[in-house]
Amino acid sequence: EVQLQASGGGLVQAGDSLRLSCAASGDSFGDYCIGWFRQAPGKGREEISCINNFDGSTYYDDSVKGRFTVSRDNTKNAANLQMNSLKPEDTANYYCAADMSVFRLYIGRPEYWGQGTLVTVSS
Repeated sequence: EVQLQASGGGLVQAGDSLRLSCAASGDSFGDYCIGWFRQAPGKGREEISCINNFDGSTYYDDSVKGRFTVSRDNTKNAANLQMNSLKPEDTANYYCAADMSVFRLYIGRPEYWGQGTLVTVSS
């Protein structure tokens, strides 16, 4: 079992950067793929990025590609999401999630969720 805690959200202006962190405790963090999801007001939760547990390969949704960078440090049981060139449409609650299967992250059904951290981008 893995417990996840996301942090780092806040209120920023368009064009600013934020770095979200996901701290994990419990079973071997390195065994899990880590995904980042977001849910904007009135919309469903969507996966925007993930990093796998095998070779560190990454995935980015087109909406964040080139602006966001996901990383992980298995020695610290942590993952990060560096968000640059933020836009008002990036405003959402951001969640980290973990599953041994990257497919389950892809379909939005990971085994473990962290609580959300709110990112608000003003224009």
